[in-house]
Amino acid sequence: MLKKWFEMIFDHRISLRERMFRVVTGVSMIALLFILPMGRGIINWLILAASLTAISTIVKLSIQKERVNAGATAITIMLLLLFPFSFFTAGGFYSGVPEWGVICFIYITLTLSGRRKIFFFLLCTVEILFCYYTAFYSLHYDVQNFLDRSFLDSAASVILVGVMTSVLLLFLTQLYEKENELTKQQKKEIEELNRAENHFFSSMSHEIRTPINTIIGLNEIILRGDIPEDVAENAKNIQSASKMLLTLVNDILDLSKIKSGKMEIINVSYETGALLSEIVNMIWMKAKEKDLEFRLQVDPSIPSMLCGDEVRIQQILINLLNNAVKYTREGFVKLSVRCERRGLNKVRVWYSVEDSGQGVKKENIPYIFNAFKRVDEDINRHIEGTGLGLSIVHQLVELMGGEISVNSVYTQGSTFLVTLDQDIVDEQALGEFTLASRMKIHDGEQYLQSFEAPEAHILVVDDNDMNLMVVCKLLANTKIQIDTASSAAECLKLTQKQHYDGILMDHLMPEMDGIQCFHALRVQPGGLCQDVPVIALTANAGGDNQFLYRREGFSGYLAKPVNGALLEAAVASILPKNLVNLSEETEQSEIGKDVLIFEQAQKRPLIITTDSVCDLPEELTKKFDISVLPYYIHTDQGRFLDTLELQTDELLMHIANGQNGSSQPPDVEDYERFFAKKLSEAQNVIHITMAKHVSHGYYNALEAAKSFENVTVVDSGHLSSSMGLSVLYAASMAEKHATKPEVLKAVKDLRRYISSAFIIDSTHMMCKTGRISKRVQILCDTLLLHPILLLRKSRMTVCGVGRGDFTHMAKGYIRQVLRDAKNIDRRVLFIAYSGMDDRRLVYIQNLVRQHCSFEKIYLQKVSSAIASNCGPGSFGLLFMRKNELESPFLQNSDPNA
Repeated sequence: MLKKWFEMIFDHRISLRERMFRVVTGVSMIALLFILPMGRGIINWLILAASLTAISTIVKLSIQKERVNAGATAITIMLLLLFPFSFFTAGGFYSGVPEWGVICFIYITLTLSGRRKIFFFLLCTVEILFCYYTAFYSLHYDVQNFLDRSFLDSAASVILVGVMTSVLLLFLTQLYEKENELTKQQKKEIEELNRAENHFFSSMSHEIRTPINTIIGLNEIILRGDIPEDVAENAKNIQSASKMLLTLVNDILDLSKIKSGKMEIINVSYETGALLSEIVNMIWMKAKEKDLEFRLQVDPSIPSMLCGDEVRIQQILINLLNNAVKYTREGFVKLSVRCERRGLNKVRVWYSVEDSGQGVKKENIPYIFNAFKRVDEDINRHIEGTGLGLSIVHQLVELMGGEISVNSVYTQGSTFLVTLDQDIVDEQALGEFTLASRMKIHDGEQYLQSFEAPEAHILVVDDNDMNLMVVCKLLANTKIQIDTASSAAECLKLTQKQHYDGILMDHLMPEMDGIQCFHALRVQPGGLCQDVPVIALTANAGGDNQFLYRREGFSGYLAKPVNGALLEAAVASILPKNLVNLSEETEQSEIGKDVLIFEQAQKRPLIITTDSVCDLPEELTKKFDISVLPYYIHTDQGRFLDTLELQTDELLMHIANGQNGSSQPPDVEDYERFFAKKLSEAQNVIHITMAKHVSHGYYNALEAAKSFENVTVVDSGHLSSSMGLSVLYAASMAEKHATKPEVLKAVKDLRRYISSAFIIDSTHMMCKTGRISKRVQILCDTLLLHPILLLRKSRMTVCGVGRGDFTHMAKGYIRQVLRDAKNIDRRVLFIAYSGMDDRRLVYIQNLVRQHCSFEKIYLQKVSSAIASNCGPGSFGLLFMRKNELESPFLQNSDPNA
């Protein structure tokens, strides 16, 4: 309790006045505990209890209603009434009560303000004088003469001490408030400075990338031509210097993002072989230019596909390898990769970068990861760099929850070891991975045209004329017809008159930016390019922008400066295939492999998505093209994706062996990535979730949907296959081209017509998940009781109890659920079950047919997430009641049972 009290006092989210009110009132209540019992009467104790209760109530109400001043006034009045009562009942001048009058002065000073403070301060003074005056004249005349001076001194002392203490507290309070205001002002200034700094870095990145794009692009045009050897050498040096400048800009931008907390780690599935190949191709030539041996050692057992932030892992390894090459004059640079299993779907990967360079002095190792810090500056002053690389590496590794360490012996070389935990996507081992098999030959590398498309027509939009010129020159050999627009307004004018096969769009443009222009294109009245793929070609770089452009609906993303090969690949990926003539050297599979292309096909108007707890047969989810986001299952072995990585029977086996098993809905970030991906397939997404009062998945999805204008989250009000009925109903409507409002209304209306009742065989899992107490579980086991759970208004309630063994339990439950057979829609029934053998399932079907015959019965094993809550032996009959709504799914259902 004391810990909670102190946390409340020092909670800076609460205003200073409210904290002061709470603390001083609490101290005053403690004072009353000492003062009132001095009267030693039962009335005093009753008044004490009533006073403490009243003060507690006033504090609670005044804080809830944000009327602290009124509450402080009410408590002040109570204290001024209680003081004279305690004074006279405790013995007046002879008791210890008079000194406690100082508390009244302190309370008034610290809790009241303005005229109220002055009024009650004077009133308190008058009250103390009155108490002394009354006590003095109630004494005998002789005693009055004897105590005349003592009474006067005591009264004056109480008042003076109260006044002096109040003045001191008033001064300290004002001093604290001024310091508090100063701190707030400084904090505000620091935040504004940080915002300005981040804006500067972001703007600087964009502004510097634009001229670099021109330099690199035009330089590439020079290198493509037939030029003298000395000119070619100069052009290659320009290319190398430009890329170095680009690296420095990226490092500064990354450091800025990390400092401001805006650096996001985006985990995706990636091929380990492709990642390592790219790194090898970037580094081995640099090592060769310095006559260094580049060694590669990769564990053959590493999975061929992992899930992690591929871009940041590559950035970490390239930074470390670049450093190793820069600081090694002779000898070797070595990259080693090994892995170790950490559960069923987890792997720990060690990346080791070793060199035979100059090493690091022992006293400098603690500073090696500091930003803008370069150790041994006198020796390394001729080596290019800013000192940011290792700082960024260290912070990126920490952001990904990994570890980095360095071992170095001065003059003998260094070894950097990075450890990262990642999820396994493909169990297949990578196999033999050698340097000879992976490195590309770059000597005498020539530009090879990848395709021609003379009939294709594209539009390039950029407010910088140099950028427009570079794109046109880089694509000149493809013979594409290219129009250019220097603003969004000009773009919209052109698309009103001309149909284009593809559009390249800059992001940051004056008046109307690229994203606004993109959305205007999609709804342009009479526009000829409403469905044309658009690629963001922009200097607004960063991994988080990939998510931004995907979410907004762009077909792809290319960061400036872009080379000719990537630009050709991007354009070829979005052009109609019948317009593209590939060169003999280029395979169709090669087109777009290095380009971030979000969408290849035309978007559908509306798709329905849901969670893995919908418990639908795979044949139906495929038939209606329903995308499913899996829940998480936590066991003693780790975290698994529901159904994809852990089947229901496997989970129940773990639980039967005494292990733990629980479910968790996807996080907000999971839903955001899922919705962003689905919006690349459709214009609108309706996501149907489990009952919102049963799982937090609804609220996570709702929070994620705030980032998207075209995503709507709907609470089905049910779970398992009864929720699946809502999903099928919505998906079949979407398939028949129903509008979004029509589908939403139908799903909401359908809630009251779906029967969603389950019977639980064993209450052990319900007890483990906290849905019932241990006593209730023991009682159910002892009396062979089986609760029947019903979903009503998105809440789970107990609507009945089954008794006896499984045979009696099933008979009673089925009779109760199907008793109103005339109002049941008999076209389809789902029997959702957990951990049952065929004999029991046949028994249930026979009982169902005795009460009500259905045209189609689906025997559906529940997902692992549902099974982790209901346990084995549980089942439910899930169907629809007759209603006036049309049922497109039921009309399409297979009549064969």
